[in-house]
Amino acid sequence: MTENTERNRRKVRVGKVVSDRMDKTVVVSIERLVKHPEVGRYVRRRAKFKVHDEKNECRVGDVIRFMETRRMSKDKRWRFVGIVERAK
Repeated sequence: MTENTERNRRKVRVGKVVSDRMDKTVVVSIERLVKHPEVGRYVRRRAKFKVHDEKNECRVGDVIRFMETRRMSKDKRWRFVGIVERAK
């Protein structure tokens, strides 16, 4: 029972592909604005994720949706779900 409910609560993220040079793997970047505690202005914070792309369908500039999954390599823990927007 508990395993099934955990599987349904996997994290899903949306980000932009910044590299597609590896085989079956893309690097996705998520950018967010955070207010600096002392200066007060907004600063860009970036997080990068390695995402498993089985069919090599993602290209640089695509906005994709990806979800948490089992560990696939040393630092690949996310799986490609679908393309939100193709690169222009």
